Amino acid sequence: SGGLFSSPAMERASPGSRSATIPDQTVGRDGSVTVPYAGRIQVAGRSQQEVEAAIVERLRGKAIEPQALVNVSRNVTNTATVTGEVTQGARVPLTLRGDRVMDVIAAAGGFRSPVHETFVSLTRGDRTARAPIQALLANPRENIFVRPGDVLTVERTPQTFTVAGATGANAVVPFDARGITLEEAIGKAGGLADQRADPSGLFVLRYEQTAAIAEYPTVSPLLASQRLTPVAYHLDMRNPAALFTARRFAMRDKDILYVSNAPVTEIAKAFQLVSMLTQPAIQGAAVGAAVK
Repeated sequence: SGGLFSSPAMERASPGSRSATIPDQTVGRDGSVTVPYAGRIQVAGRSQQEVEAAIVERLRGKAIEPQALVNVSRNVTNTATVTGEVTQGARVPLTLRGDRVMDVIAAAGGFRSPVHETFVSLTRGDRTARAPIQALLANPRENIFVRPGDVLTVERTPQTFTVAGATGANAVVPFDARGITLEEAIGKAGGLADQRADPSGLFVLRYEQTAAIAEYPTVSPLLASQRLTPVAYHLDMRNPAALFTARRFAMRDKDILYVSNAPVTEIAKAFQLVSMLTQPAIQGAAVGAAVK
């Protein structure tokens, strides 16, 4: 017969003191685990040394000079959940030194989507905050520590802007870069149409946080109570200074780039409309004259 935690084969192989490894034990709802020959041992609220001492005490009289070594293989209460656009969504154990958002995402295999299209949401209790991955990489203060029970959701959100008016193409255009300036956006839109565009009428339309533009002199008092305010930024591309401004002006997701038509284009459209309306009458008069 074998000794405590041992088998006859183990006795023959090791004539001295013997040890045995107990399979991982999951802490029950009552905060205890089962140890062979020691029974149920309360572990919740105790340190590893306290649990070891409790096991040794239970084994006295059942084993000669019993010893116990306890390791915490996985602390499911000290974990954060990572899901979404990551290589492997999982519950990630948090280390004692503390783990930041990027550390936890890296432990889940990293994100799969392009950097400029990747956003991460952190849910803590009933509150959720969302930020682009670029912000975490550029500003270490944004890369905050994760707490047990936090949920990180990595999402892919393509960044686009809409082009309208007298440009080379009216379309929804993806950024395709970590960031894009107004100068680059004009280039992606095919530039200003030579025959139709009014260089003095380039506009960028977007919603701004009302608090951020409270001091703008043109903000209507009717909009002051709203969280977002529609804003139109105007550039006169005939002024060389506007070209440097366009190089520094950062486009944002869902911006609208609009280029107005040149006045001569509007006149040409009016003549074209008159021509379309009068052409049937002229043709009818010509037919009548021919019949006579």
